[in-house]
Amino acid sequence: MGEEIYVDKDIKLAETLPAKFYKNKNIFEITKEKIFLRCWHWIGDNSFKNEGNFKIPIEILPKFLNEPLVLTITDKNKIKCFSNVCTHRGNILVHEKCKSKKIICNYHGRRFNGEGKFEFMPEFKETLNFPRESDHLHDFPIFVWNKLIFVGLNPSFSIDKVFEKINRRISFLPLENLQLHEDLSKDYSINANWALYCDNYLEGFHVPFVHKDLNEVLDYNSYDTEIDEYFNLQIGYAKNEDECFTIPKKHKDYGKKIAAYYYWLFPNLMLNIYPWGISINLVCPEGISKTKILFRSYVFDKSKLNSGASGDLDKVEMEDEEVVQSVQKGINSSFYNTGRFSPTKEKGVHHFHSLISKFFNDK
Repeated sequence: MGEEIYVDKDIKLAETLPAKFYKNKNIFEITKEKIFLRCWHWIGDNSFKNEGNFKIPIEILPKFLNEPLVLTITDKNKIKCFSNVCTHRGNILVHEKCKSKKIICNYHGRRFNGEGKFEFMPEFKETLNFPRESDHLHDFPIFVWNKLIFVGLNPSFSIDKVFEKINRRISFLPLENLQLHEDLSKDYSINANWALYCDNYLEGFHVPFVHKDLNEVLDYNSYDTEIDEYFNLQIGYAKNEDECFTIPKKHKDYGKKIAAYYYWLFPNLMLNIYPWGISINLVCPEGISKTKILFRSYVFDKSKLNSGASGDLDKVEMEDEEVVQSVQKGINSSFYNTGRFSPTKEKGVHHFHSLISKFFNDK
């Protein structure tokens, strides 16, 4: 494809992603196939699970991947995810949420059963070698974690192993009680590349300089980052005990004043775990320098909202957006190419850049 991205595995030697990654149209297009089609995507929650035989159309990363899917609930209450494209002539099958045991194309009447298998097509009795395997709807892998649903398009890694490790850390929380709060959820749009937004999220280095109020809550010197294969964890430590988790005795973090667990899953998902619940940030590319960020709040303890590290998430977001958009302007300079990493404060960013390099250069 004519483009290579290289990031040294040794953070002490590594240079950051080159400026071209954030502003080159060809590279932006290549990331669709090289990165996003090979990963898992959060698509919502299973609050509809008890409504059997429902069909719900969804689109993975509109204005970028534009991948049409249909989420189905079978009569056995099983969640499935299929391509929402008819295997006859490419028509979109399900246009709005509906209740039906079958999926029927409104163009020429091709019918699929609840398992996505071809069932009937008018005027096809004389067609030879039919149906083929490709005449069934493509069945995408699904993973459900505490009500949250993830779908893999052509995933190159196992998401259950990711959440197995996450569960070990936060299983003491009542995650089964999570409820979506629409009033705390919001969409933001920024004039910057999606990866610049992730870069900013993946380090607490900027907190004292950009987030003065948040810096009053978090202990900057204790801020820590733990790296895993396809995710990483930043731990925000509180200055005051009344603004942190109540951690059980046998837990590895017992006795620590932790205000937040900030999980990032490659390439574009943040799960911010607070004493009240989870703030999900989904980073959605829409153009080379245009990104939408979806904030969705799932709560299990309303009494702890608006305190500690999550005291004013909107203000923190505005501060982040200002600096990220400033960086986008800066990397457009003809005289900037790459930077270097702080080995102590930018481990998360280096991890992200290393994964981009790995996925980008895989043949």
